[in-house]
Amino acid sequence: MSFQSLSFFAFLAVTLGVCLTLRKKSAPSALMALELACLVFYLIGGGWKGLIVLAAGVAVTRAAALRLGPEAPNRRRTLVLACVWHVGVLLVFKYTGFLTGGALSVGWAPLGLSFFTFQQLWLLKELYTGQTALEPDAPLALYAFFFPTVTSGPILRPGAFFPQLKEERFLRPDWSDAAAGVYAICCGTIKKVLLADGFGAVVDNGWARLGDLSAPSAWLVILGYTLQLYFDFSGYCDIASGAARLLGLRLPLNFNSPYRSLSVGEFWKRWHITLTTFLRECVYFPLGGSRKGAGRTYWNILVIFLISGFWHGAGWTFLVWGALHGLGQVAERAWGSGRDRLPRALRWALTFLFVNLAWVFFRAPDLAAAGELLRAAVTGGLAAPQDWLLEGLFSKETGALRLLVPALTPWEDALRLLVLYGAGLAAALWPRNVQERMDTFRPTVRLGLGLGLLTLWCVLSFSGVTTFIYSNF
Repeated sequence: MSFQSLSFFAFLAVTLGVCLTLRKKSAPSALMALELACLVFYLIGGGWKGLIVLAAGVAVTRAAALRLGPEAPNRRRTLVLACVWHVGVLLVFKYTGFLTGGALSVGWAPLGLSFFTFQQLWLLKELYTGQTALEPDAPLALYAFFFPTVTSGPILRPGAFFPQLKEERFLRPDWSDAAAGVYAICCGTIKKVLLADGFGAVVDNGWARLGDLSAPSAWLVILGYTLQLYFDFSGYCDIASGAARLLGLRLPLNFNSPYRSLSVGEFWKRWHITLTTFLRECVYFPLGGSRKGAGRTYWNILVIFLISGFWHGAGWTFLVWGALHGLGQVAERAWGSGRDRLPRALRWALTFLFVNLAWVFFRAPDLAAAGELLRAAVTGGLAAPQDWLLEGLFSKETGALRLLVPALTPWEDALRLLVLYGAGLAAALWPRNVQERMDTFRPTVRLGLGLGLLTLWCVLSFSGVTTFIYSNF
């Protein structure tokens, strides 16, 4: 999905106006209007072809849901067939090229297909186990195409989503919901425009000229992507959570200060939490979890992280990234309590370094490029970061950052870079996540003016279109 700030906010405002007005007269009409808005949103972003493919998936899920009741015959066969459909569609559109060595390729994939598939599988699993029960007219299209989450998550747990549609606050947010929603949208916009896009300029420049990087420049690129990905993805989730709160819905927490983690296992309890929860409940537990001995536990961990890597993309780099995180957790479990006796600062440093190095494979176009960047980080020499690394960082596309620090030639670029990385690290290591702050948010005139002006600054200084990274998955 492309982030076009004014158009997204305009769509959100129109949707809110129509749905909240209809809710005062007729709850079913308001629900139908929201479903229609979600379909329109997807149609604008994903096109007719993508909408038709995913709508067919919703139809398969609905047909299966009618046959997954506790007394229904052949329940297991129904579950398997429906899951095969969804996984098969995902494989055909996203992995045909990889699995055939490039001999065959569909050439396109429906927008948000990976998130859509996992949500449908989660719903089928909960229907089968009885964790969720749906009425025949349940709004499955709203669950599948809910516009704040359809392209980049978070992954919606059906047992937490559908009950909210029957609550009094659905499409009837109070003033605290409205204030919290606007607050989260402001925070997400600031993260995306002011921080993620700024780091993205440095990262793209570095990857474009790997052979010219000095060691300090290489580490700026590595750390820059670590921060870019976090602010880009968590910023999207903040905007989605804020938009949902304005509609009277609560989205699940997806990020909880992950870069404060003291272990790889803790990192995955804080990063992309809904993906971790899905894999744990729908893959790890059915495989046996940790109930069948250490060897089987280690194997199960490796399997779910290889699946996680493969889900993110059809390439060896993603599989290596997943394998690294799986092996990291296996090593921590094998080490046992001995690791806990290390100083907290050392545990944090080791974890943060590991996560940074693993992200290199996540970003790299291929394994050779990943190796080249890592070699530059070690053997690239101690020359100062090259000027070209900062090209575009202070252009009109990141104009808010240009205004943040006044021109102080010849030190202006270095000072702005210091401000960018310093602010990024401080924000990434902040102990309370945005959703926690939403729940305790109390608007004041000073805070409202500050957030409003900073957000307006980001929106007005932003030009063109930039894509949220996770919309590619």
